[in-house]
Amino acid sequence: MKIRNIFFTAVFTVCSLSVMGQAKKPTLMVVPSDAWCKEHKYEQAFDNQGTKEMIPDYKAAVSTDKQLNAVISKINNLMADRGFPLKDMQQIIKSISNLSAEDRLITSKNSGAAITETPLDRLRRTAKADIILEIDWTVNTVGPKSSITYNLRALDAYSNKQVAGAEGTGKGSFSAEIPVLLEEAVQDHMDAFVERLQAHFDDLLTNGREVVLDMRIFDSSAVDFEKTYDDYELNEVIDNWLAENCVNHRFSKSDATETMILYEQVRIPLYKPNGMAQDTYGFARDLARFLKAAPYNITVKTVNRGLGRCLLIFGDK
Repeated sequence: MKIRNIFFTAVFTVCSLSVMGQAKKPTLMVVPSDAWCKEHKYEQAFDNQGTKEMIPDYKAAVSTDKQLNAVISKINNLMADRGFPLKDMQQIIKSISNLSAEDRLITSKNSGAAITETPLDRLRRTAKADIILEIDWTVNTVGPKSSITYNLRALDAYSNKQVAGAEGTGKGSFSAEIPVLLEEAVQDHMDAFVERLQAHFDDLLTNGREVVLDMRIFDSSAVDFEKTYDDYELNEVIDNWLAENCVNHRFSKSDATETMILYEQVRIPLYKPNGMAQDTYGFARDLARFLKAAPYNITVKTVNRGLGRCLLIFGDK
């Protein structure tokens, strides 16, 4: 009997380890921090609806800075060794260059308006990474020895919230290779860092991804959010739909009037019932299709505003 118990315990342990090894991992993408790009003059001007903003020029950075590419490659390897899949920023930027030419030809069928999207939003949308790893570093030289001070932040690509971080200064070394200095500096903190990454992703699997839904009314619309359907105002109809479709019924109605509603901390599933990845725009389109059907018969225009935010405008296209 004792031998039999030992056998079943061993089988159970092997099965448990197998299941753990098959656990879903978040997809990552490494980018230089805004501060690093500014310090090294990798910036470009972006017209954000009439307001000039300076944003990182990742294309120029990865095209010309060999040190940056070596650092990104080193972090990619460190994360891949721990079983985390990564998206390569340089290859994604090449893909975006081709898509941008097509986007410039797309305009609204009614007003002729062009697509508005920041290069960072376009990068994240194309990459479809779950988490962005921002890296910043400085090389310190004292006599013949060099060390590196680094700051590595993990940001949820949808909510932009920091979910993990590691920073510090490595020991002095006679090596002048930046990737070697970085590896020596981060290796003591890497396991705790990836544990926090996995804990955050496990939370997403359990509680859903956090996004924002912004709702407005066209001035030509015949409906507003106080219009009644079977004793329920339209805003209550939307509340009920979100309660049924959000993970664990979780969402926050931050503000609401007859012409606008702002939903924050909307927890959407990571995956659709068919196993495909779920994003904010797809979730918003499901709501739009629900409202298009009887008895509501409402036309809703959905506008993608990056990975974690979608604008829904009621009453017209």
